[in-house]
Amino acid sequence: MSKVESADLILKLYDMRREETMRKARDWFFTFNPTSGQDYMTTMMNPEVGAYLRMVSSYWDMAAAFVNHGAIDAEMFNDTVGEHMIVFAKIEPLLAELREMWDEPKALYHLEKVIMDRPNGAEKLKKTQEWMKSMAEQAAGAQASEAAA
Repeated sequence: MSKVESADLILKLYDMRREETMRKARDWFFTFNPTSGQDYMTTMMNPEVGAYLRMVSSYWDMAAAFVNHGAIDAEMFNDTVGEHMIVFAKIEPLLAELREMWDEPKALYHLEKVIMDRPNGAEKLKKTQEWMKSMAEQAAGAQASEAAA
């Protein structure tokens, strides 16, 4: 695969992210903070937002599969895309439980592999999770201040 072919596929993936339903799903996903595998499962089956959860998680696992199979250059993918890290950072703490619940040891494998195969992937994941936790705490503090006012 050439760099031009990788770039073309990355741009196609970007265009897919701009589709109206996918944009809504991505916006919703950033407000989703599952605390257990059961929480994830309950949300996944929710008729209002379950499709959003399935859409976002399967989209990023599919994009990562393209990288893992060599259709997209891994370095270029990681240099131009960051959202997959945030998605995986939310799912990773639940991954073992979800895999057991689904009896699927390779669930979200491609996304995990892309993250962990990048230089300092595990460290970057941990930093992303810490950043997301601090952002959630700030948001909760702001909401508490608004409620008190």
